[in-house]
Amino acid sequence: MAATKPTVSIVIPTYNCEAYIAETINSVLGQTLKNLELIVVDDGSTDRTREIVASFGTSVRLLSQVNSGVCAARNYGIREAAGRYVCLMDHDDYWYPDKLALQVEQMEQHPETGLVYSSFIWWHPDEKGVFPHPDSFDPASFPTGIDEEFSGWIYHLLLLDCWILTSAALIRAEVFDECGVYNESLPYSEDWDLWLRISRQYRIIKLNKSLTLYRQHPKQGNRMARDIDYRAELLCGAAEKWGLCSRDGRCITKSRFIQNIAYYQMEFGLRHLASGNLKMANHFLIRAWLKHPAKLKTLAYIPAGLLGWRPKW
Repeated sequence: MAATKPTVSIVIPTYNCEAYIAETINSVLGQTLKNLELIVVDDGSTDRTREIVASFGTSVRLLSQVNSGVCAARNYGIREAAGRYVCLMDHDDYWYPDKLALQVEQMEQHPETGLVYSSFIWWHPDEKGVFPHPDSFDPASFPTGIDEEFSGWIYHLLLLDCWILTSAALIRAEVFDECGVYNESLPYSEDWDLWLRISRQYRIIKLNKSLTLYRQHPKQGNRMARDIDYRAELLCGAAEKWGLCSRDGRCITKSRFIQNIAYYQMEFGLRHLASGNLKMANHFLIRAWLKHPAKLKTLAYIPAGLLGWRPKW
């Protein structure tokens, strides 16, 4: 007799996460929804991560690859996943027990939906670096139901911000056949790139309830000063290819889009200013001001930086 197909495949890419991986895995195994497949893809860890994952035995399927980056690890897991739905969970985040049950319920009720995501809680450590226990938060205090504003055809909203947290999303498996998987050439905003593609082809549902804890680290990728402003390039490329409107006719204005790009370019410049790269900082601050000249504060950062001021991140 053939094995039952998993309802949900959870793919966790991991690299040197011995401090948190067990807590993350336990939050998956503690889901009220059963018939799950948990796949951990180790991306060449050099600490005890593989040993910790292996200690869970047959509850977890451990795959390994030479260090190739998170996108390659996620795509490996997607190829191996057998579930009707797929979750891509970060290796240090945490799920509350009803997360998958509530999302699958929405998927079953709305077969035209390609992705269901939820609100999340920013999980910050205290001054000693200790993260509060998940039970110290109260998800029951958050409203239930669907956030109508951020549901449906939301491509136009994703041109403003990456509202979907990777760990908070549940994706219908066939969506990857239609929209593709992660772009392995992107070192940053690779999730945003995928959400934009999905939002062009599928309706999306957002749940109001916060079901995921999003762990924060001082050295997270979104805090790094990079050589390329991947956010602005991604959004400008999407707007050029698909325009500023979703399939249901909802749009953002061109002026709002340009001001949003100016904000990201300003922030990109400030990150370089914080790291002491004045040439790169001033280049992007000027570009941001030229897009949105009314925001004189952007221009004022240049002399402030030359006088030694540095923003804190």
